[in-house]
Amino acid sequence: MSIKKALIFGFFTAFLILGVVSMKRAMPDAKENRIYAAIKVYSPYILEKKIGGLYIVDKRTGEKESPSSKEVFFRLDELEQNWGKDYIRIENNDVIVLGENNQTVARIFLETEKERAWVQRFYIDKHAR
Repeated sequence: MSIKKALIFGFFTAFLILGVVSMKRAMPDAKENRIYAAIKVYSPYILEKKIGGLYIVDKRTGEKESPSSKEVFFRLDELEQNWGKDYIRIENNDVIVLGENNQTVARIFLETEKERAWVQRFYIDKHAR
């Protein structure tokens, strides 16, 4: 193989690797779909479309936040984690979602240890650091 072909192949490979690494960094952490969807129903944050991207809307106050398109899902995760710190509890094999006056709004059964670990890591342990 000539040096010219090796150089082109090397540049192509480097750009491919850099592209994959940057995509991996830009994606938020994976979630347990079943449990996240069940808790998301009670979360006060929703995404609302706008022409240039997405708003994060707090359903309690109506306040809209407009982070850049690159940061919107990271910011949504951060807001949900801060909310979960005060309103999500784990008791035995249940996730308890609390309301504004510390009343139980919902009990969601944890089917696997993997779901329990994810709830612990996503909503509770993020704030212990």
